Amino acid sequence: MIGELNSSINEPLKREICVIKHTTGAPGLRFLGLGPFFIPSNGLKKLKNLLDLNTSWAKGRDENQLKTMLANSDVVITLWNCKKLIGFGRATSDYSFRAVLWDVVVTDDLQGYGYGKIIVKTLLNSKAIKKAKKIYLMTTKSSDFYQQLGFKIVKNQDLMLLEKL
Repeated sequence: MIGELNSSINEPLKREICVIKHTTGAPGLRFLGLGPFFIPSNGLKKLKNLLDLNTSWAKGRDENQLKTMLANSDVVITLWNCKKLIGFGRATSDYSFRAVLWDVVVTDDLQGYGYGKIIVKTLLNSKAIKKAKKIYLMTTKSSDFYQQLGFKIVKNQDLMLLEKL
């Protein structure tokens, strides 16, 4: 099975939203561009567009980089309104001690309707993340959002970065 389609939900604008939990590495999204109901929807191009238009940190990633990113992700979640990709999130994990949430994004025009919460909760409830003792994430502007979901700002640790150019 390429992905799992959760039951649809409705947001205040009465749009029908499909939550897809892709299998590890998201092969259907990577190779076939599959969207809801396993229909080819140019998913990879839509993912690139979603990241380019709605993030600062993921802007400019090319399709080959996105394929590699997806292939090495343990959990990949997409949110769709028909054939429009409106949200995305992914995670990596050692399935026991540590996990990291990455690239959680919802289109700017649909923020505030709870879609980010759906992405994060679906990631947290996935098999790869559920048993991890600590779940990390980094954010520049959304700490209030993540605190609502139980994440805490950790001041006794330093974020260290080795940036390769």
